[in-house]
Amino acid sequence: MVLCHGVTATRRYVLHGSRALERAGHAVLTYDARGHGESDPAPPGQGYGYPELVDDLEGVVAEILGEGRFVLGGHSMGAHTTVAYALRHPDRLAGIVAIGPTYMGEPASAQTLAYWDGLAAALEDGGADGFVDCIDRQQGTGGAWRDSVLRFTRERIMRNEHLDAVAEALRQVPRSRPFGGLEQLESLEIPALVVASNDEADPGHPRRVAEAYTARMPQAKLIGEAEGESPLAWQGGKLSREIAAFCDEVAA
Repeated sequence: MVLCHGVTATRRYVLHGSRALERAGHAVLTYDARGHGESDPAPPGQGYGYPELVDDLEGVVAEILGEGRFVLGGHSMGAHTTVAYALRHPDRLAGIVAIGPTYMGEPASAQTLAYWDGLAAALEDGGADGFVDCIDRQQGTGGAWRDSVLRFTRERIMRNEHLDAVAEALRQVPRSRPFGGLEQLESLEIPALVVASNDEADPGHPRRVAEAYTARMPQAKLIGEAEGESPLAWQGGKLSREIAAFCDEVAA
């Protein structure tokens, strides 16, 4: 299994440190996207768009996995990278896991781009503190979840060694389209697990987008947390067990 993280995150922040999948017998590969975590920034003349992210994923798969099918998954930016790879290489995959997708098949609006540009500027000008303050002002997370969101946002951003590269990724990723319209998802005739979050706790990953992906993919299943719980995408152990159950269904 290969798992891809979201923008500003690192390889830790898909399963949040859980080892439940390994204990269940699965080999799990995670890596830091270009400019994130311990990975180098983009080479001169390159950027942080989805074509480059999928190329990087192809390189990781070729170098470490070799031939054979595998399960591919990711959160947010990683979910989009997963789908883009699946559209390029559907025969390589036994299944996909899309956690908290946000892309709806259309170019980002001016308002959306202004939000991401504001986060990038806050990170450049104020470092981790400026970034967290901007998230607090802009994201609109419900009061019951605010402290948790700000705490793990700070922890996550502090794991990045190249904050200038992360800031550039914040500008470029929203301007890059991982694939065309959502109708392309209808061609993915492989098992898919889509993980949704409730909007109060995680408004940045609207549930309606996860529902749209599920409706378009022929073999997709939608899961999420129970009412009143923290988002399933934040619960590493429980999310891992759901992914393990999905893998068992794929194997069967």
